[in-house]
Amino acid sequence: MAGSADAEEAGTLVNAKAIVVTSGKGGVGKTTTTANVGAALAKLGERVAVVDTDVGLRNLDVVMGLEGRVVFDLIDVFEGRCKLRQALIRDKRVETLHLIAASQTKDKSSLSESRMRETVRALLEDEGFDRVLIDSPAGIETGFQTAAAGAQGALVVVNPEVSSVRDADRIIGLLEAREITEVRLIINRLRPKMVKRGDMLEVSDVLDILGVKLIGIVPEDERVLVSTNVGSPAALEEGGAKTTAGSAFRDIARRIGGEDVAYPDLDGSKGVFSGLRRLFGGR
Repeated sequence: MAGSADAEEAGTLVNAKAIVVTSGKGGVGKTTTTANVGAALAKLGERVAVVDTDVGLRNLDVVMGLEGRVVFDLIDVFEGRCKLRQALIRDKRVETLHLIAASQTKDKSSLSESRMRETVRALLEDEGFDRVLIDSPAGIETGFQTAAAGAQGALVVVNPEVSSVRDADRIIGLLEAREITEVRLIINRLRPKMVKRGDMLEVSDVLDILGVKLIGIVPEDERVLVSTNVGSPAALEEGGAKTTAGSAFRDIARRIGGEDVAYPDLDGSKGVFSGLRRLFGGR
């Protein structure tokens, strides 16, 4: 793809106030993306709530460094053991950023699409949040269905590899079936040198296969692993400590808000994946 993108090519999610972050398969960086994009939106001045729906396997609180402050969780809200406001944890680093953690002890049978819709509505209308980011669990079963229930838009996180793109293709179809049409793609963990050698899918290949608009490219950056381990989203870094991935997440937040932000030049020459489109059905 070209080194920059027009606003109409990338699209925005400026009108989608509730956004599900999903991927189909696990391990592609979805939770890290949720934490970083949420933090970046908050740094831009939005009042943001990030909601973990991965019941039994919660990680968003750890990635954000807020695990020690969790008292009530999403299932406590669903089942009436606490008020919504009691489950909201404010991030002291960015006062406009809040978290609702998932439950570690309940299973997915505790999830409810209707209560998820009501929770999202209450966050936006009663609690006054500008944006709600919903971290979806991996897979396409109950957890995904609940996470998507209250969403107006979606960020689909994909790695530039065959299995990830296949799963993303399936999840995009399910989002469209739910009439979530504001779907944007984040290509995560791109390695430009591998693309140039022909050992990794090009951005243009992924876009052609999936047929949705791009909103972000996040290059592979080992410092992101460090940031997640210490519970400090890379998007919050300042000064000389900025990582390439942290900058990419901040650019995604700006695009969500409607800015036309140029993309880095991550072109690669055609390689062994150039004919891969035939493996996927067109959208």
